[in-house]
Amino acid sequence: MSSEDLILGQAQELRRGTVVLACLALLEEPQYGYALLETLNGAGVAVDGNTLYPLLRRLEKQGLLTSEWNTDDPRPRKFYRVSTEGARVRAGLVREWQDIVASIARVTKEN
Repeated sequence: MSSEDLILGQAQELRRGTVVLACLALLEEPQYGYALLETLNGAGVAVDGNTLYPLLRRLEKQGLLTSEWNTDDPRPRKFYRVSTEGARVRAGLVREWQDIVASIARVTKEN
């Protein structure tokens, strides 16, 4: 296995948990799944639908998101929004993320 392949695999592991934080941050305003997918990918958070939709259902089941169907358009869409509990969890995750970034910066600093 090449160094590039190893880097790609490890980078994927690093990004895995960031998708939850990104979703909780972006869903302050209601969005439907495909729009959220486009927003995430546009922001450089690489995720595909096979990952995102099960994640949204899991976060809703955990009480971190709420959802409702919009049937006004010809094509019904399920809109997701962060719940009150989700906003609290998001705040805690942001603090954790900032601590992790600071810690990694300390240990990777060139001497």
